[in-house]
Order: sequence, then structure tokens, then C-alpha cells
Amino acid sequence: MASLGGVSQVEGNANNLEMENLARFAVDEHNKKENAMLEFKKVVNVKQQVVSGTVYYITLEAMDGDKMKIYEAKVWEKPWMNFKELQEFKLIGDAPAACTASA
Repeated sequence: MASLGGVSQVEGNANNLEMENLARFAVDEHNKKENAMLEFKKVVNVKQQVVSGTVYYITLEAMDGDKMKIYEAKVWEKPWMNFKELQEFKLIGDAPAACTASA
């Protein structure tokens, strides 16, 4: 269980549909704001912080042209208010050339 105000790892369900939808939302919002053409591929990692709602720190892979890159998105969500906002979206680096599954 996440403690109020603390950042915690989202265990076991980083690739569930809810996290994937939040990651897709982040990429779509970034594309709109920056007139970019990133294509979401997969969620790599998710951390969350319980505030007034939840802030999700989502590490994701997206295609930028013909290159796979890693980004971190910060999404604030208050489901009871139907509120979702992309607060930050930044490039972390290039994805490893040979992506192997890691634990």
C-alpha cells in the first residue's frame, strides 16, 4: 500500500491495462503539445505517489521515427473528478538495441 506523500513502486502490475492507458495518454498529450509523432510501445516501469489523487511516474518506450527511445512521464490523476494531467514528459535516452526481458 502506498503511503501518503511517499513515492512507491507499482509492483506486479506495471503492464496492466490501466498503466498502459496512462502511458498512452502521456504520449498523446506530449504529441499534441510538442507537435511530435511519438508512437507508444510499452511500459517499462511505474512508480506512484499518493497526493490529492495519484501522481504516476511512468517509464515507457516509444518510437521516435525509426529509433526506440525511453521517456519518463509524470501523470497526475484524480479519478473521482475525471481529472488527468500530463505534468512532465522527458527523454531519458535511447532504448537498448537488443531489448531482452529482465526481471
